[in-house]
Amino acid sequence: MDNLFENKWFVRIISLIFAITLYLFVTVDTDTAENDSRIIPGSADEVHILDDVPLDIKINADEYVVSGVPEFVSVSLEGKTSVLAPTVRQRNFNVFVDLRDLEEGEHIVDVEYENISNELTVYIEPKTITVNIEKRATQEFAVDVDLINLDQLPVGYELGEPEVSPETVTIVSSEEIIEQIAMVKVFVDVTDLRESIRSREVPVSVYDVQGNDLSVRVEPESVAVSILVERPSKTVPLQVETTGELPEGLALDEITAQEELEIFGRRDILSEIDEISTVEIDLSEIEESGQYEIELDFPEDVTANDETVEVTIDIIEERVFEEVDIDLTGENDFNITFIQPDDSKVNVLAIGHDLFIRELDEADIAAAIDIGNLDEGEHEIPLTVTGPNEATFEPEFEEITVLVE
Repeated sequence: MDNLFENKWFVRIISLIFAITLYLFVTVDTDTAENDSRIIPGSADEVHILDDVPLDIKINADEYVVSGVPEFVSVSLEGKTSVLAPTVRQRNFNVFVDLRDLEEGEHIVDVEYENISNELTVYIEPKTITVNIEKRATQEFAVDVDLINLDQLPVGYELGEPEVSPETVTIVSSEEIIEQIAMVKVFVDVTDLRESIRSREVPVSVYDVQGNDLSVRVEPESVAVSILVERPSKTVPLQVETTGELPEGLALDEITAQEELEIFGRRDILSEIDEISTVEIDLSEIEESGQYEIELDFPEDVTANDETVEVTIDIIEERVFEEVDIDLTGENDFNITFIQPDDSKVNVLAIGHDLFIRELDEADIAAAIDIGNLDEGEHEIPLTVTGPNEATFEPEFEEITVLVE
């Protein structure tokens, strides 16, 4: 035995045998998995199973209709590979039931085939089927359009009346089935629909009164549906609403916003709307002048291009500048003594736009009285306060009392 394994020709022959055996094993196993074919033990024949072979119907279609015929059957072919392989590959054979010689009623019929070589053995499952042959009937039905998910149509959009072409279809079936027809419909999903539908092909569905799908022939099988999508609009005044009061020391000067707003919605809703308001602005939370994005308060099923509007709020602020020096103007050789106030200083209230007032400095304010040409004695002299034009100034005393001596 050892001598045999030392012989190089013996080793080569054994290796070749193993290689051929492995190749045949892999080939047969792959064909079985992919093609559902197998070698029948003890024979040279191969079997191939086709599970999706269409079943044709031979019938006088002008006079009869049939029910109970499956769409597909399973066909097993057995024979030599040289004959079987091209038959499976080309599939140029036909499997059918022949009902041409049968009258109305229920029948058990054989499933037949043609154009398959006599060298192949054919097995069909099911071998026989029970069919029901009925008189052919036709009737025209109007097609209704059923719009689904209307609640998911974008706010502000409106649908026109659907148009269908053709408006009617012909139903072909038995008289009994046609009598059961209650609805002939097409369904159009309008979720997030913003553009018009133009001649969209939609399949026709047929139902009985309980909503069960009826298997009938529809001519044509689909219709073209067109739906106009509109976005009706209306321009209305915009009202800015407020609540509460500004913090202490602040006063509302002006609130401005765009005067009008274009809104969108169904026509019947828009006809009842005269204005659109903002949500209430809580003035107690406003601390300075500025531009604010304020939400709009839309009625139900109404919208605009934006959900907010820019509102400008201008605030007046009051600020007291204490002990502003009172300057003396004009020439006078007498001594001047302040009686009211007694310290030659005065408090001044500055009023203006809050953003300006907060930047205002005491040095920007001047208070003065004119003592020129005053005689001896007590005098009440008007107090003049000046400052930037952007503010107004109210002194604590409009007149200053002085003693001239």
